[in-house]
Amino acid sequence: MARPHIEPYVELDHPFKKFGVSGFKGSNYKVLSLDTDTGACTLKVRFDGGFKRKPGLSYSDMEIFVLNGKIKVGKQTWSEGHYAFIPAGMAVGAIEVSQGAEALLMFNDSEPSFVESDKNHQLALTDAFSSVNSYEDKPWGGGSIVSPSVATGCLIKLLHFDPLTEALSFLYCMTPRFAQDNISYHDSAEESYHIWGTSWMMQFGELPTGGYFWRPPYINHGSFRCKYGTIAFGRTDSVLFNYFHFNPWTNPDENKLRAASTLYRKRPQLYQWAASDGHNHPHGPPDFENADYHSDPQVRMLHGEPVGGSVGKKRRK
Repeated sequence: MARPHIEPYVELDHPFKKFGVSGFKGSNYKVLSLDTDTGACTLKVRFDGGFKRKPGLSYSDMEIFVLNGKIKVGKQTWSEGHYAFIPAGMAVGAIEVSQGAEALLMFNDSEPSFVESDKNHQLALTDAFSSVNSYEDKPWGGGSIVSPSVATGCLIKLLHFDPLTEALSFLYCMTPRFAQDNISYHDSAEESYHIWGTSWMMQFGELPTGGYFWRPPYINHGSFRCKYGTIAFGRTDSVLFNYFHFNPWTNPDENKLRAASTLYRKRPQLYQWAASDGHNHPHGPPDFENADYHSDPQVRMLHGEPVGGSVGKKRRK
């Protein structure tokens, strides 16, 4: 099953547990959300002073956001507000935490893993690596980075964008007295962690510092209020599109139908293809813009094909 709806959840009310997985001993963790089928998860991790780890890699795409303290990674020092996206199979330098630190760790594809290595895996998509101090090195942009846009007073710093899925990782803030009256939902799953501040939502009440949610697609949320301002870290697993309406009583199935009708109005041929029987999506016909797409080793692995094998006949049609 996919990750369940978790909202609201205040992690400060729950204790840490010892992290016994190889590569993380000497740290403690809290599970914020978990996909029990794949092991993909979002964790809050506290690294004890003196924590050390040799260079290594994970089998999953991994994201990290440093909440407090300093983490030395190879020759870099990641301090409060630092964000990094580390592709699966990419080796990172030795890690040292001299005086303790806390961070959000997200394993996007599978359970936490660590393999000691100073070399990248041959299939690692290292070009996707990014490392930036989000507090100091990224400008704030208006909420209009997402269209249709939220109300004025919500600002965003885009930290990572996946060009294939259009998934986003971002820092956002709600300014004091921010308010939005309508109801929204998305085609994507959405998660958020409140770094500081409290916001209010009609369905779920107040979410304070340390508050978290994992919200599956098509869940109503809103209206919103924020009295004193909030800063938070957020992510989606695909394109973030805001469907706005004013009926708080609709359920996810009704919201799916509304989303489908929007697609029908705007792109009727795509809707008819998606709704028809016997179509061949999600893989679809050959990509005319990227003719070698299905020969890429990463794509072969995702489609369950041997890396050295040939493209299946069905995908050549």
